[in-house]
Amino acid sequence: MATAKTEDFEDCTAFLGYFGFFQILIIVMLSVTGIPTGYMPMLVVFVSDTPEHHCKEWINSTHNSSSIGPDSCSRYKGDDSWKETEELSNDTEQCLDGWVYSTDRYTSTIVSEWDLVCENAWKVPFSTSLYFVGVLIGCLICGHLSDRWGRKPVLFSILFLQAVTPLIQAASVSWIMFCILNCLRGLGQSSQNIVSLTLGTEILRKSARVTFSSLGLSGGFGIGYALLPAFAYFIRGWRMLLVASAIPPLVLLLFWWVIPESPRWLLQKGRVEEAELIIRKAAKMNRVPAPDVIFRTGESLELMQNKHEEKQKYTYMDLIRTTNMRNMTILSSIIWISGVMVYTGLSLNTSNLDGNPYLNCFFSAAIDLVGYVFIWLVINRAPRPTLLCITMMLSGIMLLVTLLVPEDMHVMFLVFALMGKMGSTAAYSFAWVFSAELMPTVVRNMGLGFSSTASRISIVICPYIVYIGIYSKMLPYIIFGTFSIVGAAVSMLLPDTRNSKLPDLISEARPIRRYCCLKEDQQTTQMQLQAENI
Repeated sequence: MATAKTEDFEDCTAFLGYFGFFQILIIVMLSVTGIPTGYMPMLVVFVSDTPEHHCKEWINSTHNSSSIGPDSCSRYKGDDSWKETEELSNDTEQCLDGWVYSTDRYTSTIVSEWDLVCENAWKVPFSTSLYFVGVLIGCLICGHLSDRWGRKPVLFSILFLQAVTPLIQAASVSWIMFCILNCLRGLGQSSQNIVSLTLGTEILRKSARVTFSSLGLSGGFGIGYALLPAFAYFIRGWRMLLVASAIPPLVLLLFWWVIPESPRWLLQKGRVEEAELIIRKAAKMNRVPAPDVIFRTGESLELMQNKHEEKQKYTYMDLIRTTNMRNMTILSSIIWISGVMVYTGLSLNTSNLDGNPYLNCFFSAAIDLVGYVFIWLVINRAPRPTLLCITMMLSGIMLLVTLLVPEDMHVMFLVFALMGKMGSTAAYSFAWVFSAELMPTVVRNMGLGFSSTASRISIVICPYIVYIGIYSKMLPYIIFGTFSIVGAAVSMLLPDTRNSKLPDLISEARPIRRYCCLKEDQQTTQMQLQAENI
């Protein structure tokens, strides 16, 4: 079998340039695949919103007396006192005949559809948590499948799932059916971003890779998020909104004939001819000549694969086998838990902000785009750990400062909350870039999938933290601000990957600061190095 290495992949493909037609096409098309991931998790803001409601009125058949009640979960009790006073009793009872929901904002939501209020109000955050359970499962599964079967097949399988599941969910006949499909709909959420990021990172060279990771994919996510309030404003029923959400991923399936497989992954699997064919097509698109032999074997280049590696199957255990990889995996997971929890929680918390929910959602999406552009502009101007620390610290401080804002100053509160959101957005988008650069090719998707999975465990409780905000407006900001500051402190322990080549083998992973040079692990690392170069 012909073999080649990807250690010098960028040197071998340097003739393609950085921003030819091929690279621009890859950046645009992979970025567009991020649009569905921008609005899918935030659909809950409108699909599961609780309209204004009150008990159906108690009506006396003789005097036509009626009363709504002191709150939305009770009504004044009708009894025989009207015979003496012709007035209703001040006693209250539960809403025995159901509720009346306002249609000023929505024609229907799942709340008005299945009466998810009062004693059933817990079902709303529970259904949202199940969506994130699906996200967690998807992250854990798709990373392994992508490393084993290829980036492209998994990416388009996820797009197909995102197109079909909302269509079935729109036809839900019960809350239980809705919840099950909500979990299935979440399977493709974060895993699609992981696969798209990995594919783009492995195809593109350094500067193009940074542009794609920091601005392209994040920009697609932000555009999808920004389009949500516009569509929700014109589509006020939750079923039709789900149907509309299935259209973009359905159209994106046509990209199968344009987006190629990762050449790095093909080389790692020993499929040199397929990798060369992709690069030659790229050279033709960029109108540059390609050398007769692109990926050479011999003494001048170390082999990406060898007899030992052809037999070796990498698993999640390789993420913790050496001290360096174990520390990197743990630290990355902590940062992801902090970043993703804060970002998702603040996005969902727009329903608790004062004012118009459509405008609040749009402002939240717009500040995301500002955060993406900011990261793109400064990503190569500061060390990676420092930049991640600054953005997460900004988010934490701004969120905690909201505690000092007087209750009647709604605009100032919104400004500080959005500043905190911008910091979390910048940190979240940057974490994707940073993590992809830290993880070796042989376990990159598994590494990203593991960190993302760990973060999804934390955001399963995010809907309940947001739900607490109904009773204590400041508590969610205290929790999210604290998590953000913890993530900022941990980020300074990671190595700087700026201006570095992507590691392909586990032995090439950059060491964690102060924790990677333990003597007890030197032998293990050396054995790993020897195994990968036999």
